[in-house]
Amino acid sequence: MRLLLVEDDDHVAAALSAILAKHGFTVTHARNGEEALQAVLPTAQGERPSYGVILLDLGLPDQDGYQVCGRIRKLTTTPVIMVTARGDVRSRIHGLNLGADDYVVKPYDPGELLARIHAVSRRSTGAEEGAGSTGAAEGALLRLGSVTIELPTRRVSVDGESVPLTRKEFDLLALLAQRPGVVFRREQIISEVWQTSWEGTGRTLEVHVASLRSKLRMPALIETVRGVGYRLVAPA
Repeated sequence: MRLLLVEDDDHVAAALSAILAKHGFTVTHARNGEEALQAVLPTAQGERPSYGVILLDLGLPDQDGYQVCGRIRKLTTTPVIMVTARGDVRSRIHGLNLGADDYVVKPYDPGELLARIHAVSRRSTGAEEGAGSTGAAEGALLRLGSVTIELPTRRVSVDGESVPLTRKEFDLLALLAQRPGVVFRREQIISEVWQTSWEGTGRTLEVHVASLRSKLRMPALIETVRGVGYRLVAPA
């Protein structure tokens, strides 16, 4: 897999690139926001660079990392993993709202980062394959009060207004929405959406739920069942 690493510290980038290379990744290193944006633009021949994942550090010297994420998302659908020391929930939700697919807080274990890279890559590949499929799924529509979920096109709207979601946000919402009122265990959700049983994903699940509540402007839509998991409460 080809990977774009956006990191201003050359020592950190070199160490991380070495680890990634050992696991089969080809790394392109961008040292600031402008280099990152140039790296995802089409070439003079019109060819668009193909990256499996973009690792984006937020502490960049020329631009705020959040701003760079928002601009990257307008240029490409490549999964973005934010890598930062900002670990508070509000910062994570802000990153997800801008289009990030996942969020890793420094200091992190290299195994954790690799697991997240593979997870977002699998979900991205699955979404692309699903978008090109035909059959009974075409036209599948879920309506929950003012919320409409189009499964084939992966579009969500509230009162007719489109709500942009990341891949995992959509997958999480679609999973819960297909069985309103049913409690999904945390382990089950992580297995279905992240395709892993890795325990560290639990915190990411909480952040994605909070982000969905914020984006849909419906805090009560997804109910937390303490000690068990989550369920979708269909609006009247």
